[in-house]
Amino acid sequence: MQPGIKEINKKVSEESVFAAELKREVARVIVGQDEVVDRILVGLLAGGHLLLEGVPGLAKTLTFKTLSQAIDAQFSRIQFTPDLLPADLTGTLIFNPKDSEFSVRKGPLFSNLVLADEINRAPAKVQSALLEAMQERQVTIGNASYPLPELFLVMATQNPIEQEGTYPLPEAQVDRFMLKIKISYPTKADEKSILERMTAAAPPAPHKVTSPKQLLRARQVVSEIYVDEKIKNYIVELVFATRDPAGHKLAAQKNLIAWGASPRATLALAQAAKAYAFLNGRGYVTPEDVKSIGADVLRHRIIVSYEAEAENITSENIIQTLFETVEVP
Repeated sequence: MQPGIKEINKKVSEESVFAAELKREVARVIVGQDEVVDRILVGLLAGGHLLLEGVPGLAKTLTFKTLSQAIDAQFSRIQFTPDLLPADLTGTLIFNPKDSEFSVRKGPLFSNLVLADEINRAPAKVQSALLEAMQERQVTIGNASYPLPELFLVMATQNPIEQEGTYPLPEAQVDRFMLKIKISYPTKADEKSILERMTAAAPPAPHKVTSPKQLLRARQVVSEIYVDEKIKNYIVELVFATRDPAGHKLAAQKNLIAWGASPRATLALAQAAKAYAFLNGRGYVTPEDVKSIGADVLRHRIIVSYEAEAENITSENIIQTLFETVEVP
């Protein structure tokens, strides 16, 4: 192992201790959502936003809120509705008659962790205001721009079973989310644990185990994690295989993909794999890291064709074939 990698490994082992403590603390409150918590941490460490899809009642809000309490971060929840206005997110100017001046009242976006609940219930103008803040990391109120906190993460949720009265996010906007996480029903054993835990006389409450400052320090370490040339080539091959399936021994997939993943997917896959390696206490990325996080990075970036829809083939099926076919270094 190269001397530089040994140093990064040492740094990662020292800085990643808090991650295990954080997951344990969240697990005291949340049952059976270990993978979701891992993905949220990947987003926090890689500086990417999350889109969470699942039916109501699966503790999406509680998970994010519990995590923010354990981090001791500012948390805000925005319930998206059809009558929401961009100013309800960003803030507005308030006129003060006494001074005859306008003062700025900042909106709920000025938090560390922002939960955008049912993002597809708000009209396009509101969605755009949120996505602009996510991309630019600043908000414009009146004629002035205001930077958002350095630690800033949006977790948007979508309900997959109810589409009436919704405004689906365009593909180009969905691409701005680093990960799309799918959450399913708990197992029978987990559901019983949820029942016992949440109906107790005193339901568990999380304690602070880390801070935004420590997370930002960890984010810096994540950026230093080593990615070998072969891993970089593997990531590029995976993304290019979604655009040119026939040229990557995936001729059968050619008519199933309408649009492949963008260069943003290449960057997201590399950053997310580095964060995943950090959570596993390593200072270097392995092909397994790329595979483990790959579906969450690519599932919303591969647009299937009408032919695929007619055959009930989803982007999940295509991604599975992709990882089985593209040669692993």
